[in-house]
Amino acid sequence: MKTLLAFLAAGALLGAAAGLQAKLPPPPPKTDAEKKAEADKAAASKAKDAADLDKAIDKAVANYKRNAAATGRK
Repeated sequence: MKTLLAFLAAGALLGAAAGLQAKLPPPPPKTDAEKKAEADKAAASKAKDAADLDKAIDKAVANYKRNAAATGRK
């Protein structure tokens, strides 16, 4: 019984080692349409980030002006 378990354990280890050695095939090259869609998505994301930053800056300036006026500073 112990030898059977030892052989099963050895087989499992060899199978796991073989699985770790396997290589995945390389992904297919991107088409022009996929590249264009990815570039458009990146540009839209960059524009949204810039708009969010502008909004945050405007909010910070308004907050500073409101608090400065409340404390009597110019």
